[in-house]
Amino acid sequence: MAKITKKQKEALSKVDANKIYNIDEASSLVKEINTTKFDASVDIAVRLGVDPRKANQMVRGVVSLPHGTGKDVKVLALVTPEKEAEAKEAGADYVGLDEYLQKIKEGWTDVDVIVTMPAVMGKLGPLGRILGPRGLMPNPKSGTVTMDIGKAVAEVKAGKIDFKVDKYGIIHAAIGKVSFDAQKIKENAIELIQTLNKLKPTAAKGVYVKSIYLSSTMSPGIAIDTKTN
Repeated sequence: MAKITKKQKEALSKVDANKIYNIDEASSLVKEINTTKFDASVDIAVRLGVDPRKANQMVRGVVSLPHGTGKDVKVLALVTPEKEAEAKEAGADYVGLDEYLQKIKEGWTDVDVIVTMPAVMGKLGPLGRILGPRGLMPNPKSGTVTMDIGKAVAEVKAGKIDFKVDKYGIIHAAIGKVSFDAQKIKENAIELIQTLNKLKPTAAKGVYVKSIYLSSTMSPGIAIDTKTN
């Protein structure tokens, strides 16, 4: 078992494991308990009262965080020649088609998001075993398969993220950096929580939001009031 450092012990001592914090307290505390030397991500984990094995209880969607994620998102636009200029103008890091399909086939996946057009999806099908496990397969529901390539690229660059409940019923998302001020962390967290509440499946019974935890990379989790909105 890894030894807990002095800094990690100090961070643990600041979090009361039996307390449910309000969003203001948690947004400030998550900055205080960071022990990394780099600008760590601020992550949120929301446990939902759904059964993701049932299609009518799957929770998936997108949210545009008001203050972005703080991360420089690398975007690949797989487009036909007439859309290349639009993609480049919107800020795509890589733009093209066949040469990038070949690179992916050879194992290259050094991007965070892939945006493409409906006509190109057929070519991406055979690459599903490479892109799927990495969460890189474009999807119309997340807005990454569209004819409005410029808008899709710009939104991703500005802080639009997609999320999907895992097999345990938990939504995990990075909502900022510890260098953000507490107000920005709070506003990003609320935006995601409100979006999840709007997506509550009609088939979900009982308590919908079971728990919410805020943490930074390698920090303890801070329990937040589930009635935050």
